[in-house]
Amino acid sequence: LHSDQDRGDGSLKYILSGDGAGDLFIINENTGDIQATKRLDREEKPVYILRAQAINRRTGRPVEPESEFIIKIHDINDNEPIFTKEVYTATVPEMSEVGTFVVQVTATDADDPTYGNSAKVVYSILQGQPYFSVESETGIIKTALLNMDRENREQYQVVIQAKDMGGQMGGLSGTTTVNITLTDVNDNPPRFPQSTYQFKTLESSPPGTPIGRIKASDADVGENAEIEYSIMEGEGLDMFDVITDQETQEGIITVKKLLDFEKKKVYTLKVEASNPHIEPRFLYLGPFKDSATVRIMVEDVDEPPIFSKLAYVLQIREDAQINTTIGSVTAQDPDAARNPVKYSVDRHTDMDRIFNIDSGNGSIFTSKLLDRETLLWHNITVIATEINNPKQSSRVPLYIKVLDVNDNAPEFAEFYETFVCEKAKADQLIQTLRAIDKDDPYSGHQFSFSLAPEAAGGSNFTIQDNKDNTAGILTRKNGYNRHEMSTYLLPVVISDNDYPVQSSTGTVTVRVCACDHHGNMQSCHAEALVHPTGLSTGALVAILLCIVTLLVTVVLFAALRRQRKKEPLIISKEDIRDNIVSYNDEGGGEEDTQAFDIGTLRNPEAIEDNKSRRDIVPEALFLPRRTPAARDNTDVRDFITQRLKENDTDPTAPPYDSLATYAYEGTGSVADSLSSLESVTTDGDQDYDYLSDWGPRFKKLADMYGGVDSDKDS
Repeated sequence: LHSDQDRGDGSLKYILSGDGAGDLFIINENTGDIQATKRLDREEKPVYILRAQAINRRTGRPVEPESEFIIKIHDINDNEPIFTKEVYTATVPEMSEVGTFVVQVTATDADDPTYGNSAKVVYSILQGQPYFSVESETGIIKTALLNMDRENREQYQVVIQAKDMGGQMGGLSGTTTVNITLTDVNDNPPRFPQSTYQFKTLESSPPGTPIGRIKASDADVGENAEIEYSIMEGEGLDMFDVITDQETQEGIITVKKLLDFEKKKVYTLKVEASNPHIEPRFLYLGPFKDSATVRIMVEDVDEPPIFSKLAYVLQIREDAQINTTIGSVTAQDPDAARNPVKYSVDRHTDMDRIFNIDSGNGSIFTSKLLDRETLLWHNITVIATEINNPKQSSRVPLYIKVLDVNDNAPEFAEFYETFVCEKAKADQLIQTLRAIDKDDPYSGHQFSFSLAPEAAGGSNFTIQDNKDNTAGILTRKNGYNRHEMSTYLLPVVISDNDYPVQSSTGTVTVRVCACDHHGNMQSCHAEALVHPTGLSTGALVAILLCIVTLLVTVVLFAALRRQRKKEPLIISKEDIRDNIVSYNDEGGGEEDTQAFDIGTLRNPEAIEDNKSRRDIVPEALFLPRRTPAARDNTDVRDFITQRLKENDTDPTAPPYDSLATYAYEGTGSVADSLSSLESVTTDGDQDYDYLSDWGPRFKKLADMYGGVDSDKDS
């Protein structure tokens, strides 16, 4: 800086203020030269605004107005490009086309992008060729090699460089690492490691039994390595099945149907393994499946006999005689040895031993008579056992139906007891009859009703057969007299139309009753109105008398119990508590030798040790409890308190508080004790003259006790 007023004589002084004045920038106050004190960094602050002024050194006044100037920092290439990440991670499918996008990397330069090429970044690949390439301006990484196979190499590490100055010589640079992984695609078909497999299984293996495992290998991973197994062709296409183990990707050969060594010993299958997820663009590589031959050999086992049927159904008439043959069952040993078989009946299914079987030929015959009405079906089990190996046996159900034979006569459906009004008209219906039959004819029941021959001639009633298995009882005359004949017994013959014909005779009771004009019964003989299974009036009266007697007995027993509870618990005069409870008089004086001696309370040892309670029955025997003797000067209150505590902890103590029976007035009375009980324990005579000083109320006592003293003196 220089002022026009500066003559070079040192009279002016230059001063500087503003951004960085005195720190980054200093001024020579004599010459006005401005200098920087340290290296400047444009990236920290690109512009500084300073103010300068020339002042008179002597007076300090400015000689010119203050001037402002701006200092701009010119950029130099002192910052290298820096990537946003130190390490990048990316994936790309294997077998991708050349130029497939992988990832984009980005680097920044802190230099001034508007000044020169200091901030112009160019990308290049230092490591990773020829597999990948990078666009120099954008930093986009792409595949550069065709058909990169994950199965050959899965991981790649690429190093990318970013250089400023447009990549020219002298530019600064930075690098980053990009880890690229090839992801799997289904470009490999499954392959069996061998073309033939061989397994063995027993002919007794049940369906679902695994026989063996086969596995095809697939170089792919994940869902691209999933394999489905299937049986394409072969002799055992219907006898075996294959399922896929999702965890191990193995094919499990299982039994689908029961095997028979005697019928077929060897099966040959063709099993195919295929990928369920296929990418069409790789079909040109070939079919994504493979096949192998599976040979299964069936091994013989000793099998139980096999019946010719799964179940047998036989029929027999119920009138069949004992030892009648019903039918037969057949079983044979399926093994090549054809061992002989014997038959038997499982007695758990034929507890009554109604049937039997010939152990040699399997013929079923009866051993008892049958009754269809008792049991229609008989379900038994027949057992076939190999004679040479009894452990080998099998069972078959046998259902025997008992066919009906007309061996039961029809009978009334219920007990019939009806009535007829005295004023009944002729041919009046008084009862409808129905019948039942335990038999079950093929064409259905057909019953016929008629009066018994002995009653058909002179009967007062007739039977009308309705031809529908019912019949009606009709009156034969006008009017009936219950006083002449109160009850009619009508025998009715019921017959069926089956072969052989069965019939029975049932009796209908008809009572003559008085009826109103509507035909409603009003009165009959008493016995006719009571159901045969009911109770008579006399029986009901007897039951009521028994109940009343029982109630009176209970009431009397309760009254006696209550009266016993009112009796006093303690009757014995020897019990100490009894004297205290019943004490309600003033005493008989010193001459009353029957009075209670309170000295006993002070000397508990005077009480009998083993005295038992007479008012209650002891529940258990306890040893007598010894209590310490009270001192002579022990107060009665202390004694009672001590006994109360003992009784509270004594299991033999009565269930009431003994303390409530002591009417103790306490100590410290001015008049002392007036009880004659105390005088018994006193050795010397007492002076009762002070009673005369207590007034007229105590005059009687003064005369009594004073007189006694005078008598003793005399």
